[in-house]
Amino acid sequence: MTADPADDTRTRILRAALDLFAEHGYQRTSLRQIGERLRLTKAAVLYHFPAKEHLLGALVEPLVADLEALLDSAQGQPTEQARWTVLEGWVDIMLAHRRPLGMLFHDIALVGRGDTYHRLMTIAMRANDVIAGPDGGRRDRVRAVQAVATCSDPVVFFTDVPDEVLRADMLDGVRRLLTPDAAPPPRRDLATAGAAVGSPAPQSGAGRRRPGRPPALAQEQVEAARRMHAAGTHSVDAIAATLGVSRATVYRHLTDNNETV
Repeated sequence: MTADPADDTRTRILRAALDLFAEHGYQRTSLRQIGERLRLTKAAVLYHFPAKEHLLGALVEPLVADLEALLDSAQGQPTEQARWTVLEGWVDIMLAHRRPLGMLFHDIALVGRGDTYHRLMTIAMRANDVIAGPDGGRRDRVRAVQAVATCSDPVVFFTDVPDEVLRADMLDGVRRLLTPDAAPPPRRDLATAGAAVGSPAPQSGAGRRRPGRPPALAQEQVEAARRMHAAGTHSVDAIAATLGVSRATVYRHLTDNNETV
């Protein structure tokens, strides 16, 4: 089926706007500059987006729609299942929209108090209700707000950390916040490090692990470390700093894969 030329132009305008906002910032980018990049007149841009804030709203729309769909999918689930459906899905959506989210972090308030603003506020309140649970009190709701921040903010501040590594770290953080005494379940996001690398499992009844660098990496972190090393983009020191482990730990996992370091 042939693409609608109007839709194609609209998509091109959004792509150019995202690039220019990233290069110069929202405030310093004009509709004329967007048009010039595409060899369109300002009037042609205005035909699709009557004001610059409409561009911003359109760039945010996929993120907003995905969050709404996520919350809809959690409806009717048991409390604990719904809570983790939202939290894990929230992390995945933030990572999927990582570039526009990072670029729009300081400008999203410019969406104004229109439809997008109200939808974002509704999403935040719905997420808070699901995470806190139907019987959640004030402290539960405070933690719910903190949990959403844990599943959102690192995407903006740790732009150099690979998706799979950041995903594991974010979900580890939110589990520690909401269930600090519980061992992480054997899921793909937080696979037990000991099982992945053959280190001994914690003894039954043992206390919480003392603070400090983790002695081992989850399997997805091991794979990320090996990819970074193979690509030659990170030194062993940089990989260790990114993953929050010692150089020895990184060396151990690299040499386990028979790589020369």
